[in-house]
Amino acid sequence: MAMADEHNEAEARTLADFEGRWQMVRRIVHADGTVARMEGEACWTPAPDGLICEERGLLQVADAAPLEAQRRYLWSDGLRVWFDDGRFFHQVPARGGTCSHWCDPDQYEGRYVFGQWPSWRCIWQVRGPRKDYIMMTEYRPEHGTGRGKEGALPPSP
Repeated sequence: MAMADEHNEAEARTLADFEGRWQMVRRIVHADGTVARMEGEACWTPAPDGLICEERGLLQVADAAPLEAQRRYLWSDGLRVWFDDGRFFHQVPARGGTCSHWCDPDQYEGRYVFGQWPSWRCIWQVRGPRKDYIMMTEYRPEHGTGRGKEGALPPSP
């Protein structure tokens, strides 16, 4: 399935635009037809080198029991995104658009869409011998604030 080529004339985003708490809904459609859904929140909190992005929520895969899911990234100046183990992931296009990441042996093709800011979405199409899916995540600020500034997530247990 090809990714849509969406026209996006959004204002340029900066790192500060993401700070705060956001509601997120993620849908993952695998090539074999399996569908997963995650609902939760993403919170960008200040760190010495930028913002820590922590995503938390319940992941429902097909008819299986829901699982708690969590992932952390570091976002730095220039909207550069790093995995929590220090490996570079990708650079977010400031006005929205495409990006990519090679994770041997799979290719990740991403698209950020900021045209309805402060609501926005990120779409990843992953193809390779190990993975074959499309993942779309919708973000919106909690409590209708402009940037999701309602506060940080509590510390991880």
